[in-house]
Amino acid sequence: MSNIILGLTGENCSGKTTVAEYLKKKGFYYLSLSDVIREEVIKEVKPLTRENLINKGNDMRKKSGDGILAKMTVKKMEKGKNYVVDSIRNPGEVEELKKLQNFYLVYVNAPPEVRFERIKARGREEDPQTFEEFLKLERMEEESKEGYKQQLKKTAKMADFTIINDSSLERLYESIDGVLQKVVSKFEFERPVWDEYFMNIAKVVSSRANCIKRKIGAVIVKDKRVITTGYNGTPRGVKNCYEGGCPRCNSFSESGKNLESCFCAHAEENAIVQAAYHGVSVKGGVLYTTYSPCLYCARMIINAGIVEVVYNEQYPLAEDALELLKTAGVKVRAMKV
Repeated sequence: MSNIILGLTGENCSGKTTVAEYLKKKGFYYLSLSDVIREEVIKEVKPLTRENLINKGNDMRKKSGDGILAKMTVKKMEKGKNYVVDSIRNPGEVEELKKLQNFYLVYVNAPPEVRFERIKARGREEDPQTFEEFLKLERMEEESKEGYKQQLKKTAKMADFTIINDSSLERLYESIDGVLQKVVSKFEFERPVWDEYFMNIAKVVSSRANCIKRKIGAVIVKDKRVITTGYNGTPRGVKNCYEGGCPRCNSFSESGKNLESCFCAHAEENAIVQAAYHGVSVKGGVLYTTYSPCLYCARMIINAGIVEVVYNEQYPLAEDALELLKTAGVKVRAMKV
């Protein structure tokens, strides 16, 4: 996936939530590894206490590997969306997320005194009440002899960017914007070339085919614009092939034989006929098809004025058809997607 994914790590009250909220306003979708743990604790019908969440997270990493929370979170991601991923606390989680293209880890930090003041201000009963208790909790979360537990110190060292959040919101937002600018400068944008784009459309078109033997799709393009599509199957108003509409296909005749009894129109044929039906000229067009044309379709392609044929896979009995296209001056290319 070519979208941007920013991971957040950092100590308690360093400002990760504020960073995540700011990124959400900029179009990032929010995911949290802690949400995965919460879902598991809820399944076990246990209270969502800090202790239960930490214990469950440690237990999941111990049983299924240090990167399990990251793996489960990645499954929730969709192509084409930018994500901010919160609550990363173990190097194994970072290693798993770094397998993704365009993933960057951001370490959000602030001095302990500042963070303790923020903890007191939020006033949660389960939070440490003294600075000494706060520092003790910090040390427990920073590192542990058991690798599957929270390892904030080691995780922070794996960060691509560090944000120091010790002053105003405006300063914090400026820091986040600075990170985004650096990320965009490194961004690897995944975009299909035109051939791949049109062939993938042809593949989607093939999913509408009603032929019981083989699904084929075709699109005809002019000036990088799809002008018509076609898929193989029985003619308009005739029972679908898979419903028994074509005697030859339903008897599974040997390839290349009994073609005179086949009721199904081919994808290339349908694409050309549909263009004629709607009064659209295909002259000078490029035809993309999931299988190379048969001899019958090759003749129709030549006479329709199509100048190029691009196919994904070669039809078993295609040699004569391909030779005819080339003889007629039609450019032919194979392109596997």
